[in-house]
Amino acid sequence: MISTALFQGLLIGLGTIIPIGAQNSYVLSQGIRRNHHITAATICMTCDTLLICLGVFGGGALIASNETLMTFMGWAGITFLLAYSAFAFKNVWQNNYQLPDAVKALTSRKAVIATTLAVTLLNPHVYLDTVMILGSIAGTFDGADKLAFASGTILASIIWFFSLAKGAARLAPWLSQAKTQRYIDVFIGLVMLFVAYTLFVSIVNH
Repeated sequence: MISTALFQGLLIGLGTIIPIGAQNSYVLSQGIRRNHHITAATICMTCDTLLICLGVFGGGALIASNETLMTFMGWAGITFLLAYSAFAFKNVWQNNYQLPDAVKALTSRKAVIATTLAVTLLNPHVYLDTVMILGSIAGTFDGADKLAFASGTILASIIWFFSLAKGAARLAPWLSQAKTQRYIDVFIGLVMLFVAYTLFVSIVNH
């Protein structure tokens, strides 16, 4: 039934998107700063939608077969994640959360767009979750049910990223306190390091 496929897509989509990663960490940080957080959430959702459609309509096998492309994206992702992690730990080390310039450095919409695209498109895990995993599951459905499943996963992305951005912004008065932001930067820095490590391991063991 179409409704069952839609519900399955919604649940499976949430299961792959909610676990904390580079995308979620960045949207969370932008929401706390109220710094173009809706823009960041929209970009994440749009990229997820395009990649899910790519997987559903057979693009996953094409990407997976190009080892050079996957390796390049992996190293590019590692480089970016290490740089972003270093930036977070630099804030922790300098404890400069009260400095206006530190906040202003992140207020450019273009910078937010570029960074959101980087944490999304330079992270092979995004392709694994959306194109490979969701695409392969969608292959078990036919016709209208396949479209319903894809719609469910896309709906999950929309619900999650906008809820994360709006929720972080609503809690900003508490989350934006200097002490809390320092803990959050430590957390984000560790997440970025962990994701970079998992990418490194996957490349080395490939």
